[in-house]
Amino acid sequence: MKPTWKFENNFLRSLLLMVALGPIYLPSYGQSSKPNVLLIAVDDLRAELGHFGNTAIITPNLDKLASEGVSFTNHFVQVPTCGASRAAFLTGKRPRRTAELGNNIMADEFRKKPEAEIPETFIHHLRRNGYHTVGIGKISHSADGYVYGYEEEVSDQKELPYSWDELLFDNGKWGTGWNAFFGYADGGNRQSMKKQVKPYEAGQVDDLGYPDGLTTQLAIKKLRELKKQSQPFFLGIGLFKPHLPFTAPQKYWDLYNEDEIPLPANPEKPKHVSNSSLIESGEFNQYALGEEKAGLDRRLSEAYAKKIKHAYYAAASYSDAQIGLLLAELEALKLDQNTIVIVWGDHGWHLGEQQIWGKHTLYDNALNSVLIFKVPGKNISKIEDTIVESVDIYPTLMELLGIESPVGLDGESFVNVLNGVKGANEQVAYSYYNSGITLRTERYRLTKYFREAEPVIELYDHQRDPLESVNIAVEYPGIVAELLPLLEKGNSGLYDRK
Repeated sequence: MKPTWKFENNFLRSLLLMVALGPIYLPSYGQSSKPNVLLIAVDDLRAELGHFGNTAIITPNLDKLASEGVSFTNHFVQVPTCGASRAAFLTGKRPRRTAELGNNIMADEFRKKPEAEIPETFIHHLRRNGYHTVGIGKISHSADGYVYGYEEEVSDQKELPYSWDELLFDNGKWGTGWNAFFGYADGGNRQSMKKQVKPYEAGQVDDLGYPDGLTTQLAIKKLRELKKQSQPFFLGIGLFKPHLPFTAPQKYWDLYNEDEIPLPANPEKPKHVSNSSLIESGEFNQYALGEEKAGLDRRLSEAYAKKIKHAYYAAASYSDAQIGLLLAELEALKLDQNTIVIVWGDHGWHLGEQQIWGKHTLYDNALNSVLIFKVPGKNISKIEDTIVESVDIYPTLMELLGIESPVGLDGESFVNVLNGVKGANEQVAYSYYNSGITLRTERYRLTKYFREAEPVIELYDHQRDPLESVNIAVEYPGIVAELLPLLEKGNSGLYDRK
């Protein structure tokens, strides 16, 4: 089912007026008047927000932002894991080596490279083009932007050595970025507790009792400083929640009646697939004090499934509240009048769909994430179902800013889509993981795995089966044959062609 917009009367009238007036074109900025950029990256935020409809999740601030910009229902990431997804997003390039599918690609390789003509990220490119760049929280893979292990002392080695003018973080009572990332309200964390923790917590604290509250206040302080300078800025803010553990102040839990939390619509494994295409929910299960374990041989009880969804929803609502504070401050400072705002989720998350609790699959639930664009001075206001990829954001942002993109990007600008012009973009998205490549079109998802376990081809018809519950590749060989050459275009040496 396609998401439906929850219209307010004034918003509906505005939308109808916009349709009557025709396409709205974005301005071209001169070098002296380039807008600022505020990027809010939210960890594990799947494409489930209040304004999409058919959901119990409560996200009023993201809904408001979407009503002032463009919210994409069909945004797909390149890789369903944090570090690799962020690397593709930041570079505008799809993975070409298996090393680029891992969380540590930036820590292992980016930090060791000398500065080159091709910028390491679009942030680096902005810096070279006159922007003051500030990062707060998780923008690359590291929780605070520095390279060190989960249980190590903070280092002074930046994960992205050429992208940042300033890299800031408030560790609070947790001491390090990684401790904060896996932190609980008492100052403990998953590492210090040797994983003897629950995958959720309703903290008896206010918003500052968890790291994202501290990140938000630090970002507000920085916005006030940036307001005073004439140089355009890029401010990247990385919020942790709703990444595991699903922790949030009690007041966000209280927004929901757990009995009314909906169960997953497709809780069974897809038919006619190998277990090799799925995951055993290992990230979720490592929280050793969880009352139940998920697996491909068993399902969570309905009561526990509701509890975990409640926890995820509460954590998402907590992040939504922080985003509201950031956007309110942007408006109070009148920076909203000259700042492009982007909210991006680094991938999706299975909340029990296909018998999975986690990411790391090549299904829509893991690959479809939030993407909202708001461009200053333009009342664009729409929900958009055009298929876009994370690698498209780099060239789109450069076109909006009037900056030439570097050569070699895989992404394609969707400024035309923001302008209300469809048809120019190729309606496909490529994603990679688990020895497989998947292609998403408007109607189909075709996946090819490079492995021994059969079947290696999966086909889902989103017109008839939007939940991806039945692999129909054997029944429709003609469609598979038609789509395979298009899928192979995305295999740029990553896997041997078979």
